[in-house]
Amino acid sequence: MQPFSTILILYVPLGVGLLFLALALAYVFLRLQKIKKNAGQADPSLLIRHERISYHEFEQATEGFNESNLLGNGSFSMVYKGILKDGTLLAAKAFNVQLEGAFKSFDTEYEMLRNLCHRNLTKVITSCSTPDFKALVLEYMPNGTFEKLLYSHNLFLDMLQRLDIMINIAFAMDYLHNGYSTPVVHCDLKSSNVLLDQDMVGHVSDFGIAKLLGAGEAFMQTRTIATIGYIAPEYGQDGIVSTSCDVYSFGILMVETFTRMRPSDEIFTGDLAYDVGLVILFQVRFIGRWMLIWYC
Repeated sequence: MQPFSTILILYVPLGVGLLFLALALAYVFLRLQKIKKNAGQADPSLLIRHERISYHEFEQATEGFNESNLLGNGSFSMVYKGILKDGTLLAAKAFNVQLEGAFKSFDTEYEMLRNLCHRNLTKVITSCSTPDFKALVLEYMPNGTFEKLLYSHNLFLDMLQRLDIMINIAFAMDYLHNGYSTPVVHCDLKSSNVLLDQDMVGHVSDFGIAKLLGAGEAFMQTRTIATIGYIAPEYGQDGIVSTSCDVYSFGILMVETFTRMRPSDEIFTGDLAYDVGLVILFQVRFIGRWMLIWYC
């Protein structure tokens, strides 16, 4: 007979997920139509494009890559806050071209963002490209990453705010999977890759390892590995990428959003990791898929 503590650890995550699913159902009836109406309105900023800027202009915009303007960093890049000559506030993403894969990451993200068009995706303003320097100029998000606010000790996102952000993410993923000419798999959906604007609207970002599925293709294989904890089992083990991988990541992100538990927390390690993993796997596969379908 299993100890009470073991049973508690196994079933609490599932129970919590189902509880929030029920709450989401009640709330979504009140919010969904309003959000869909806003999403359907034309966003003038989607149409704004600038000519490519020079390295000198990029350096001036970031005050010489001043560390005080550093917003964050990723596997291949560092992101700075900056201002163009016309007063446009921006997030300047400079790629470290010395790293293997940086050129490909820049090309992939630039091509993706310049062709995709949705209010819940990060918008590319322009780029800076020389043989020795690659950078993207992106729309500035004053509230930073979803991860930062979710775990902040000074600011608190209430449940309705978190649900709104998850709905924003769901709309973005539905567009990537069903609204573009060919399905786009983000491949690295996580809380640090969701940015929040001044109105706390979520924008999915970082398309450096995203994949385009060909006509009639349900999946493809890749050697690129995403973030441990958010990555689907078939992706992590066999490199098989499909829209279902994003659904899995969406489910993990939803559990993280409403429990404020990271995928790397102790509950997911040790002797109970396998049993807890089975519960979470069911939760993220079933609830994640259901929520995406329901929202969109």
